[in-house]
Amino acid sequence: MRARTLLILLACLTAGCTVGPNYKRPTTPVPQTFRAPEPLPPAQAASIADLKWFDVFKDEKLQALIRTALERNYDLRDAVARVEEARASLGITRSNQFPNFGAGGGVEINRLSRDGATPIPAALLPSQNRNFGSAVLQLLSFEIDIWGRLRRATEAARANLLSAEETRKAVVTTLVSDVATAYLTLRELDYTLDLSRHTLQTREESLALTKSRQTGGVSTLLDLRQAEQLVYTAAETIPTIQQQIEQTENQITLLLGENPGDVTRGKGLTEQDLPPEVPAGLPSALLERRPDIRAAEQDLISANAEIGVARAAYFPQLSLSGTLGGASTQLSSLFSGPHSTWNLAPQITQPIFTAGRIKSNVKLAQAERERALIHYEKTIQTAFTEVSDALIAHQRVRESRAKQEALVHALEDRLRLAYLRYRGGVDTQLNALDADRDLFQAELDLARIRLEEILTVVQLYKALGGGWQ
Repeated sequence: MRARTLLILLACLTAGCTVGPNYKRPTTPVPQTFRAPEPLPPAQAASIADLKWFDVFKDEKLQALIRTALERNYDLRDAVARVEEARASLGITRSNQFPNFGAGGGVEINRLSRDGATPIPAALLPSQNRNFGSAVLQLLSFEIDIWGRLRRATEAARANLLSAEETRKAVVTTLVSDVATAYLTLRELDYTLDLSRHTLQTREESLALTKSRQTGGVSTLLDLRQAEQLVYTAAETIPTIQQQIEQTENQITLLLGENPGDVTRGKGLTEQDLPPEVPAGLPSALLERRPDIRAAEQDLISANAEIGVARAAYFPQLSLSGTLGGASTQLSSLFSGPHSTWNLAPQITQPIFTAGRIKSNVKLAQAERERALIHYEKTIQTAFTEVSDALIAHQRVRESRAKQEALVHALEDRLRLAYLRYRGGVDTQLNALDADRDLFQAELDLARIRLEEILTVVQLYKALGGGWQ
């Protein structure tokens, strides 16, 4: 009967109130559509971010690099360790809501001697050894969570775990984007190197022709020096490009968690098969899709719960300790009858004077929540800005690429005509050399613009929260 009454009392105390504000998601302004240079088609739920990363990047060599990075990258491994750290911290915090028990016991065997300082008659001595046994079950410590301090602490710890998990996903998103960006940059450098070598070969052939014509008195020494200048200019670009290639390979191997070395190539820059359409989806879906936004919200939830933890210090704290046990010479009667023992020791503590410490802790928690709210709102606005920037870049770079391709075609035709006129003796070599120089620079610019166009897809995929699935 006493035990039943005690359990009812404990249940009533445990079902106390919970101090501190309950979390409510802040209202944030969400645009109806993403800003872009041209009006986007009516917003649809589908988004390129819904695709798996291997459905976006179809180059098998790039896929292999991304898989290796997801297994070995140091930043990602650190993020995974932080998740486990937060999970363990939650387990520790949550355990404080439950009673802690300990158990102990002992056996004592003794025998009295008849030959002591004071002889004892044999009739008074037991015929065998005396055995004593004891056992105890101890309630080490149990705080009755009347005001919800422990529940709020567990709420904060759980939010910290979810934040760590979302941060891990954000690291995955960034890692996939970084590997793809570095690899595509490498393929653009490879293309530029091939272009430079081809241009150098063409200019060397032109130089040989100029030397022959200068020997025959058809070309001047100035023509020869101008042809040599173009050869040296093309040759000078090659070591610089090779340096950039090797450093980009080092960047990729670092992302892969490997020592510097060569990187296996797959499809060329112009062969990359990226999605032809890049739907952005609904702006409101960005709040749920981007892991950095979800992590920021979990940080806000944690900070909000910490206010309750701080406020609970104003109120009395009730804790229990006790023991249940027994002592007997017979194991069968250890917990029965007069051999059993128990005690229950409730303890209540109430802060009286803390020199403003509790009040300051509450203000500190409120200020930290305000900072978390600001960070959450800024993260959302940053996300919308990044998506808009990527959409703008994608459309504008596509326009630039079309115009640059037209320029390259025009310069190719100009160079062909200039050399025909030069070899026919109608025009000087200077016009042909100028056309060659302009074409080479235009082809380099076209390769750069093609890379930028591909990278805008990568940037948009990341900005929309894709890559962690």
